[in-house]
Amino acid sequence: MKKNGLVFCLSIFLLTVLQGVHAFGKREAEQKLPSIIPRKVLFGNPVRKDPLISPDGTWLSYLAPSEEGVMNIWVRSLSKKDDRQVTEDKHRGIHNYCWAEDSQNLFYLQDSDGDENDHVYLINLKSGNIRDLTPFQGVKAVNLFVKKNFILVGLNLRNRRLFDMYKIDISSGKTELDTENPGDVVYLIGKEWTADSEGIIRAVKAMDLKTGGAILRVRKTKDAPWREIRRWPLGALFDGYITGFSEDGQSLLVTSSEDSDKTKLVELDTETGEVLRVVAEDSRCDILPESFVVDPHSGYIQGYEVDYLKPEWKVVDENIASDFARLKSFTRGHFTIKNRDRSDSKWMISVMTDDGPTSFYLYDRTSGKIEFLFDDRPKLKKYKLARMEPVIILARDGLELVSYLTLPAGIEPKRLPMVLYVHGGPTAKDSWCYEPLVQMLANRGYAVLQVNFRGSVGFGKKFQTAGNMEVGVGSMQHDLTDAVTWAVKQGIADPGRVGIYGGSYGGYAVLAGLAFTPGLYACGAEACGPSHLKTFMEAIPPYWGPMKEMFKTIFGDPENDPEYNKARSPIHHVDKIRVPLLIGQGGNDPRCNIKESEQIVEAMRQRDLPVTYVVYTDEGHGFVRPENELDFYGRLDVFFGKYLGGRYEPFEKIDGSSAQLR
Repeated sequence: MKKNGLVFCLSIFLLTVLQGVHAFGKREAEQKLPSIIPRKVLFGNPVRKDPLISPDGTWLSYLAPSEEGVMNIWVRSLSKKDDRQVTEDKHRGIHNYCWAEDSQNLFYLQDSDGDENDHVYLINLKSGNIRDLTPFQGVKAVNLFVKKNFILVGLNLRNRRLFDMYKIDISSGKTELDTENPGDVVYLIGKEWTADSEGIIRAVKAMDLKTGGAILRVRKTKDAPWREIRRWPLGALFDGYITGFSEDGQSLLVTSSEDSDKTKLVELDTETGEVLRVVAEDSRCDILPESFVVDPHSGYIQGYEVDYLKPEWKVVDENIASDFARLKSFTRGHFTIKNRDRSDSKWMISVMTDDGPTSFYLYDRTSGKIEFLFDDRPKLKKYKLARMEPVIILARDGLELVSYLTLPAGIEPKRLPMVLYVHGGPTAKDSWCYEPLVQMLANRGYAVLQVNFRGSVGFGKKFQTAGNMEVGVGSMQHDLTDAVTWAVKQGIADPGRVGIYGGSYGGYAVLAGLAFTPGLYACGAEACGPSHLKTFMEAIPPYWGPMKEMFKTIFGDPENDPEYNKARSPIHHVDKIRVPLLIGQGGNDPRCNIKESEQIVEAMRQRDLPVTYVVYTDEGHGFVRPENELDFYGRLDVFFGKYLGGRYEPFEKIDGSSAQLR
C-alpha cells in the first residue's frame, strides 16, 4: 500500500532539476526525460479527494487538508459553493468516512499513530459535536454497518482475539452486545459478518480452525440458532465472503471457487445452501469480494469488475446498462461508483488512469449530465507521466506471471536502471493503476517492474496455492528472480543497475533477495518487512492468533520448525548481503514489530555492512502522514540515485516528520 502540493518558486525548481540530473547516466541525460516531478506533487496532500453524496442528495462531502495541512472532512451544499471544514484533526488526518442515513451526521474511522485500533467517530453537521462511539482502549472496530438509527460494528472488546458484533444507538451512544462470536469467526478483511436490510446479523463466514477452511452459517432471526449451509477447504483465500442478502432474505450472494479454479459469485438458497445460479465469473481471474455494484434497494448485483490485465466492468442489470455505456464513453480510464443517493438518481463517480490524477464527477441519471467536480492532484497535469503496461512473464517452470512494466517517458528503453517493486501480502496483488512511487521512479529514469508472483491473489486458487511454503528460497522468490532475468534478456534492464523495493511481505522479499540472490541486485530498500519468521509470528496481533493454521499452510511453521525458520529467515543469512540497504519502519507497527527491523540492522552493523535505518515514531504498518511519506520517499529517491545512477530531487528536511535516524 498517499497531500498538499506546494508551489515551488522558479529558481528552486530549476536548481532541483540541475542538481538531480548530475547523478544520471550520460546517455539518458542526453535524451529527453520530462521535467522532474517534485515529490510534494506526488506524495504531499491531495487538494481534495474521496467525495460522497449524502443519502438525501443535498450534500457533498470530501476530504481536504486544513490550514495546518492535515486531512479533514469538508461538506458543502450540492447546489452551492458553501464549503466548510467539519472536523478538526490536528495530526494523523482522516482517511475513511461515510454518511449516516439521516444525512445530518457523518462517521469516520481513525486509529492512534498507526496502532490499527480504529475507533468509530460521529460528527453532527448542525452542532459540530464529535463523539467517539467506541471509546475503548486497545480495541479495534471492523465490519461497520450503518442503519437508520444505529450502527452495527465488530469490536474485540470482550476478547482481544475475537470480534463480536455490537449495536450502538446513534443518539444516545448506548452500546450493547448484539451477536457473540462463537470462537471461529476470524478477522481477515473485516467483512465476516453480514446483516440483512433490517439490520439483523443473519449470515457469517467462520473458519475451520484446524484446516483454515471457510464455513458459511445463516440464521432466520436474531434469536434463532446458527445453521451451517456450506463449507470450503482451504484453497482460494476469499471463499465464503458474503456480498449481501436478496431483498426478501431468501437467498444470499457468496464468493465461491467450488468446482472451479477461479472464484465466482454465486447465489445460494439460505435454507438449503443450494447454488441457485452463478452471478459473476471470468475464466481468466477471480471475482473478488469488493468487485461489485449492488442495487441499494434489492441487494442484487448489477455489475461486477473483472481485473486480469486491466480492470473492466461487466453489466448484468439492464437497468444500468445505458448508464455504464454513457460513463464508459465519457471517461478516459476506469470509472468506479463511489456512492449513490437514496433515490438512485445521482451517482458519485471516480475515474482512475495510470498517468494522471484521479478525477471525480457527479452523474445525474435523469438528465444524463456528467458534472466535473475536481481532480485529487491537479498539479500532476503539468507533468509528463509514464504509462503502466501489463506484460506476462513466464517463470522457470512455465507459470504465467501477470506483471506491470512502467518505462520512463522520453528515453529509449534499453539497458535502463530498473527497480523491482514487490507487493505486500503476499496474498495481495498488483493491478493497473496510478501509483505515485512508480511515477517518481519512472520520472527519475528507471524502468519499474511489478510482478504478481505465485501466491498472489486474483488469478485462481492453483496460482495462489502454488505459493504455499515457497517463501524466501522457494518458487515465490524465484518468480521475482525470473522477472529480473526477463527484463535483462529483453534488453530493458542493465544487469548491473537493478534495485529492489517493497513493503511488508515485499520488505521480506527485499531482504530475501539480497541474502539469497546476492549477485542480482545493486541495492535494496524496504519498509516494515519481517527479517526473522519465528519472531515475526510470535509478535502478530492477538486477533490474528486464530489464523495460525492457515498461516502455517501458506507460510510454514517457523515457530515450531527451527530448520525451516533458519533456511527462510534473512537474519540467518545476513553475512551474504553485499549491497547497500535502506530500511523504513513505523514505531507502532502492530503487524511487523519494530524488532524485525532492529535485529537485521544490528546484525548488518556488526558485520560492517552498509545499512541506513529510519524510524517514524508516529506510524504503524506503512506510512500515512504526508510529512513522513515525503521524508521516506525523499531518502529513497536519493538512495536509488546514489546506487543505481538515476537522477533525483535532492533530499530536504521535512517539517513535522517524526523521522529518526537510528
